[in-house]
Amino acid sequence: MTTVLLVDDHPVVRSGLRAVIDAGDALRVIGEAATGEEAITLAGALRPDVVLCDLRLGSGIDGIRTTAALRALEPAPAVLILTTFDRDAEVLGAIEAGAAGYLLKDVDPEVIVEGIRRAAGGDMVLAPDLAARVLKGMRSPLPRLTEREIEVLRHLARGSTNREIARTLFVTEATVKSHLAHIFTKLDVDSRSRAIHVAQETGLI
Repeated sequence: MTTVLLVDDHPVVRSGLRAVIDAGDALRVIGEAATGEEAITLAGALRPDVVLCDLRLGSGIDGIRTTAALRALEPAPAVLILTTFDRDAEVLGAIEAGAAGYLLKDVDPEVIVEGIRRAAGGDMVLAPDLAARVLKGMRSPLPRLTEREIEVLRHLARGSTNREIARTLFVTEATVKSHLAHIFTKLDVDSRSRAIHVAQETGLI
């Protein structure tokens, strides 16, 4: 019997997944969590074989950070991401955090069940197109931005000026300009609009 912990901030999704997983004899859901923090606590207490985790979990830590924390537990459960988001940065981030696989929510229920079985057995679970993108991304890694640089990018995408960003982040305009210079260099762009475009295309924001 493979035990499973469900992590999704939507109760109706957790209910549907529980029905699918518990329908057979080989898998059993032993717990549910709505947040990453709750998932980490429950996983430490329940010790599931597999954690089926969404990528976006509302407030609190996201699925990637949750995955990293879960994989640091002893014993560490396998983590299978099940989400609607498939941007390269998110897929790569999850795999780099230790996820055993990455599935999209529009797959057939049988694929999810088989994915859980394979993750529990130590296999990597990726759709063929995602596997190709992961391999490509590992060969040509995405630029590494700091959390503050990503925060600045998000404000840029909302149309904020340097002064508004400085006021919001409680820093000087000079500091914002310094962050922008680093962002432009890392993304190999020469304008705010190009920085936003590249960041959105690669899933950085």
